[in-house]
Amino acid sequence: MNGHNFKGKWITNDEFASLAPRNVFHRQLDKVELDCSQHRNRHILFRKHFSCEQDIDKAMIYISADDYYKLYINGQFVAQGPSASYHFQYNYNTVDVAKYLHRGENVIAVHTLYQGLINRVWQSGDNRHGLILDLTVNDETVVFSDESFKTAVHSAYKEMGVVGYSTGFLEQYDCRAKEIGFEAPAFDDSYWASAKLSQFTDHTLRPQSTDLLVFEQIKPVNVKNQDNYTIFDFGSNYVGYLCARVSGKSGDTITVQLGQDLDDDGTVRYILRANCTYEEAWLLADGTNTLDQFDYKAFRYAQLTLPEGCVIEDIYLNARHYPFELTASLKSDFAANESLNKIWQLCVHTQKYGVQEAVLDCMEREKGFYVGDGCYTALTHMVLTGDDCMVRKLINDAFSSDFITDGLVTCLNCSQMQEIAEYPLMLIKLVLWHYRLTGDIEFLKLNYPKVTKLLESYRRDYEKDYLLGDLDKWCVVEWPDNFRDGYDVSIAEGFVCHEPHISINAYYIESIKIANSIAKIIGTPEYREEKPFVDAFIKAFYIPEKHLFKDGLYTHHTSFVGNIFPFAYGLCPDEKFTENILKMIKEKSISAVSFFCAFPLIEGLVRHGHDHLIYNMMTDENAWLRMLREDATTTFEGWGKDTKWNTSLFHLTMSYGAVFLADIDLKNLFSY
Repeated sequence: MNGHNFKGKWITNDEFASLAPRNVFHRQLDKVELDCSQHRNRHILFRKHFSCEQDIDKAMIYISADDYYKLYINGQFVAQGPSASYHFQYNYNTVDVAKYLHRGENVIAVHTLYQGLINRVWQSGDNRHGLILDLTVNDETVVFSDESFKTAVHSAYKEMGVVGYSTGFLEQYDCRAKEIGFEAPAFDDSYWASAKLSQFTDHTLRPQSTDLLVFEQIKPVNVKNQDNYTIFDFGSNYVGYLCARVSGKSGDTITVQLGQDLDDDGTVRYILRANCTYEEAWLLADGTNTLDQFDYKAFRYAQLTLPEGCVIEDIYLNARHYPFELTASLKSDFAANESLNKIWQLCVHTQKYGVQEAVLDCMEREKGFYVGDGCYTALTHMVLTGDDCMVRKLINDAFSSDFITDGLVTCLNCSQMQEIAEYPLMLIKLVLWHYRLTGDIEFLKLNYPKVTKLLESYRRDYEKDYLLGDLDKWCVVEWPDNFRDGYDVSIAEGFVCHEPHISINAYYIESIKIANSIAKIIGTPEYREEKPFVDAFIKAFYIPEKHLFKDGLYTHHTSFVGNIFPFAYGLCPDEKFTENILKMIKEKSISAVSFFCAFPLIEGLVRHGHDHLIYNMMTDENAWLRMLREDATTTFEGWGKDTKWNTSLFHLTMSYGAVFLADIDLKNLFSY
């Protein structure tokens, strides 16, 4: 990938200039404690005046920041980014800025954040902060980041605690701060310090492979005034920022509470079901005040408690999402069905407004780029839009995590170390799915050596007598655990799972099958013979007298989830087993399982030619239709609001229902 050769240098402020980067990477089971108390929640501003004495035919800015930036030119918001990435392949954005510039004096202003937390959002907590940029006008570099930039800490943002899994900071926003309006050309920055060059720069930059975010202003569809508070309903869950303008007096404080649904008394449920508390403070100055929160949230409702005399002049939800153009259509056989149309619309809306610079997990509690969930979410995005950017990003970024462990990690481009055994094997499926939908054989050839390298790491570390065991990666099997049907193997996170069990071994055989399929497509010898694995699998887990599979090598328990995987992945030993699992599917239906079994369940129905049962699964009253009965506007983290103890109401994974409703060739997609 050809990139821009930066003239600018990484700049920062006094606090970070001499900080050496620290390593945040390790295997999950290694006990590593990192103190994040000193450098955290730093909102650091940069400004630069410059003169342009020529007609502007073309102007581009090349920009990045660690952890994140928001860019303004001549007082106008331009862009934000970059997509989270590892420091050795750090993303920068390329932005056409010609329309923001004019002859004469101009001002670039950038708001950067160093979050400083160990979480799933960014590679933060590593002492790396900085900004780098080049501005070219008519292909000539006219501004580049150096010590001529001015810098200050934005004092309007005070920490009110963390939200989610240390996902971000709750903000107290103070409109009396002297940095308010820093982006305006006339702002007085005479008291600001000169920027400093970062002394320990070790970023290697690359152009971001995905587009910049787009923004939509969503006005409330309903407003309810009650005593001293007002509730605004924006009609749907979105990801973004509450934007408001109010008049008041200095010292007034507005309580801002956001939520995804309402409590029984009609107030906003700001303690979310996902166990995030969305309650923040907005401190006013005299006159008109504008709320400018930096971090995004996932919400539908806003509740503002105002002091006496405060007047709301304007309010909207500034929704952020990846550019989305629907190119797929609902299968013609399903088009007349009202229920399936509603499910389709739910999944499409979730994808449109949920996908960000990457395909993330729940949009409030984690904001994590998870490989397993992401495989299904990225596939759905490609099916709906015809754009393979999210699939390619997931595949590329996941394989890049092999510097931590050649078995890859679970959550990408972040400082939170987690490993789930099934997720890298699901990634191998995504590699083939990409080829089935695009026909891009060069990308397939590029990734085949990575696929076999990954499988070799599993072979080296976990395989014995053709079975995987002694896994020092968490096996999720199904989530949440109340959908495991009593799966009788000790798979708790944080421990080694010594017992070979059916779920991970089914995934493993499926991955070997796919590796062999890829080898055949690209014209190279097969990776490994499949038969010894299938024989060992059936010998270890099949109970002939029951014609069902047991969960693990040392148990006799049979579960619904344990039998879905061999059905889905072509490991049926006899017709009686197929009859039994089909009977279970008809009796229990898809609502008896959740994320990680519902997809392979339908995948198995496609492979075995039971298309009529796909309709039954999709119209199960306790699956997607239950979400809709519970007023879902985006797919839930499970089938209902009370599915688990911390249910996200904006979770992208279950939008994969659209894959099975779309007018595509599912047989080809899931073929070996």
